[in-house]
Amino acid sequence: MSIPEDRPRPRAFRLDDTNVRFADESADAFRKQGGTIIEPQPDPFAATSDAALPAVIDPEEGAVEVAQKRGLLRRTLLSWGGLFWSAASGLAALGLGLWFDRLIRDLFDRSTTLGTIGLALAGFALLALIVLLVRELTAIYRQSHIARLHIALAEARAADDREAARTRIGELIALYAHRPETATPRALLKGLVHEIVDGRDLIDIAERNLMLPLDEDARREIASAAKRVSVVTAISPRALLDVLFVVAQAMRLMRHIAEIYGGRPGFLGAIKLARSVASHLAITGGMAVGDSLVQQVLGHGIAAKLSARLGEGVLNGLLTARVGLSAMAVCRPMPFAAERPPGVRDVAPFLFNEKKTD
Repeated sequence: MSIPEDRPRPRAFRLDDTNVRFADESADAFRKQGGTIIEPQPDPFAATSDAALPAVIDPEEGAVEVAQKRGLLRRTLLSWGGLFWSAASGLAALGLGLWFDRLIRDLFDRSTTLGTIGLALAGFALLALIVLLVRELTAIYRQSHIARLHIALAEARAADDREAARTRIGELIALYAHRPETATPRALLKGLVHEIVDGRDLIDIAERNLMLPLDEDARREIASAAKRVSVVTAISPRALLDVLFVVAQAMRLMRHIAEIYGGRPGFLGAIKLARSVASHLAITGGMAVGDSLVQQVLGHGIAAKLSARLGEGVLNGLLTARVGLSAMAVCRPMPFAAERPPGVRDVAPFLFNEKKTD
């Protein structure tokens, strides 16, 4: 193929030369001279940008988010059960109001002084009820906010979204603004929010510095609860007492773990939290965390060497630890990514040892 005589030859030039015409300016003239411009084609093997990559959520994280949506983020008023309890509560409130009205009227009929005292007491009771209701709604909102923050951080990390990561890390810092023990990691994160370019790295740094101390507190709480349940079950004389104690310890453990991660569940909030934990246990298999757990228990000779009561104590301790791990996953404001999620052996190793450990 021959090159046309009038086609300009390659030569050097200065970028600030005013006589230089760029490709977009000379393309039409080159076409008029009979030349053909070959447009650059996209490389099919070139790596796509992170923004084009789909956000892939880990299956374990997916189970946590499903459990949160079934409990903490569930709107009970939109279900038949929620409608029933709302109507029943309203009816009970009306009946209680009528009873108070009748009582105040009877007190006024007997004496003006008694009626005034009764009316003042009813006013104080109503004020206390309003305060408790506001605290309950605030606690539910706070726990729901932590659950939504958990999901948002998981999505930002999966998509490596820098702006979303910075926004959510700011919310995470504000969540623990009242905790003096988190002052150092919060100051570190505030300085790194606008310095770290990669959103995934920023979230991992927040997890390693801000979440790790809270995770250690949650592990210690789970270990203590599992040890109490195993000991009390082993020495308890009645099976009914075992059941009541295990249920009470499980509820107490869930509330304490929620408080460690910034939640303040009240009565209704504890019910929503228990629903999320139960959903997580059902999704992940509950006590059936794998044949390895059963093999570890049987491998230590618990079924053969220990008494039946002590064996029940160990199993109840394992169940309590499993409930604590589920509560830990549900209440944590960010997913386990940079750090490995703990297992039953990590939080309660004393349940797998033949010899007593401190």
